[in-house]
Amino acid sequence: MKWIDRRQLFLGASLLAAACAVARTEGLQKGQPIDLLLRGGSVIDGSGGPAFVADVAIVGDRIVGIGSYDASDASTTLDVRGLVVAPGFVDVHTHSDSSIFRHPGAESRVRQGVTTEITGNCGGSAAPRQEGDEEDAGSVTPRWTDVRSYAAAWASADPALNHALLVGHGTLRRAVLGAVDRRATTVELAAMTQLLETALDQGAIGLSTGLEYVPGIYTPAEEIEHLARSVAARGGLYASHMRSEEDRLLEAVDEAIEVGRKTGVRVQISHLKACGRDNWKLLDEAIVRIENARQAGVDVMADAYPYTAYSTTLTILLEPWSREGGSEAIVGRLQDQALRSRMRDELGPHVQSDPGGFELVVIAAVTAKDHEVCVGRSLAEIAAVWKVDAAEAYMRLLEASNADVSFIGHGMQKEGVARVLAHPLVMVGSDGRSMAPTGRVLERPHPRSYGTFPRVLGVYCRDEGLFDLPTAIRKMTAMPADRAGLAGRGRIAVLGFADVVVFDAATVRDEATYAEPQRYPTGIVHVVVNGELVVRDGSGTTARPGRWLSSKALAR
Repeated sequence: MKWIDRRQLFLGASLLAAACAVARTEGLQKGQPIDLLLRGGSVIDGSGGPAFVADVAIVGDRIVGIGSYDASDASTTLDVRGLVVAPGFVDVHTHSDSSIFRHPGAESRVRQGVTTEITGNCGGSAAPRQEGDEEDAGSVTPRWTDVRSYAAAWASADPALNHALLVGHGTLRRAVLGAVDRRATTVELAAMTQLLETALDQGAIGLSTGLEYVPGIYTPAEEIEHLARSVAARGGLYASHMRSEEDRLLEAVDEAIEVGRKTGVRVQISHLKACGRDNWKLLDEAIVRIENARQAGVDVMADAYPYTAYSTTLTILLEPWSREGGSEAIVGRLQDQALRSRMRDELGPHVQSDPGGFELVVIAAVTAKDHEVCVGRSLAEIAAVWKVDAAEAYMRLLEASNADVSFIGHGMQKEGVARVLAHPLVMVGSDGRSMAPTGRVLERPHPRSYGTFPRVLGVYCRDEGLFDLPTAIRKMTAMPADRAGLAGRGRIAVLGFADVVVFDAATVRDEATYAEPQRYPTGIVHVVVNGELVVRDGSGTTARPGRWLSSKALAR
């Protein structure tokens, strides 16, 4: 298919569509000046409908008109003819809880068109936390304990984009029980429930679990179901990093669905995928089970990112018994030769299953300076340099960095990623965080923090034709905004909030790679958050108009 054909397919703009574009000015008073006018673009409003040519008029933080306007009516007019005007992207799965304090400009997010991100995923959230807990938030650590004080600290940082928070189940369990492998007592479960309900009442939009991580990995299903009932009662969202994305993927999907079936909570399966070559065959059945549950009345959906590699902490490759107690306990076991030997013996089969071999485990960051040279190299490469086997290289890296090592696992099949992304129940979520290409250079984070949304648009939509442009945009705007219950977001609509991205459909592309992950995309021209330009003509501005958001279902 030639580009001209694709462009017609993606933009859906024609003389008929342009002629039928009707001025809708319900929010604009006669004679009222326009603050910002986006003139002549191909509007794709987030609903999934075709493009139409129109001007978009903004006053304050709202879209007040969609139609035809005179440039003289506006304080600022941007000619966006030939460009797509879409709702700002809503990243339904991020981890910017703390990194936003280091990078309040959220450069990695806004430069790819993200205007709202939902944090607190995978069972870990910045709030609530206990008095005196340390939080990595840059040179000055804001002080907070509950969601309300966290929201105040967040607002004081003047972030560039909007933020909504899920409460991490692991955060709750760690606060009440610690990082221990046992069931919660009745009193402890009541304490977790109280913490959760207070957090929801203070503006959190739901609950997340990280059932592959400590302490979520030690949690029985009944505990999750008990807490999910409180979320369901308040109309919140339950997002789950499931118990397995490898050989027990199907059982993990069933567990997530069962939480929704038993409690009525809305279920979001986080970063749906099948990791490890031997497990790729399970993906289609996992999708079928989600479809069947949806047809049976369970409100279950999923999100995914457009990459064949994941990124997480290196300790996830250890068996649950050896992770109990956290980092210090892990290092202590590594220094016990009998326990170290057991950990080594268990490591090989795990890595062979996921991601599929030590050559597919690439170190992203370490804390031990002596090992910074290992960043960007696989465990197999490191082992060859050190003249040890890969399992021993793993143990040495973990011990030297106090069990604080992250890696990128090249474990997914490209065709599987495409099947998941294309599914109508799946929206886009980066699993990334707010950052900027400054500071430590000896770190290679996953490129998803910079490239997720342009990659969907450029590679999967335009180049590979996985879906048309209105569908791609809906998966990144209205779908996640509705899922999170964010009223007035995710659409180009009169009286909706003025979160807008303007991009070139012909050139938009992610530039971040695994070798050079902190590179901004191309083709993102303007980004507007709450009526203010945070990106103009492809460059960041100094505007910081982000807002703390609560779900409409949970608003008091």
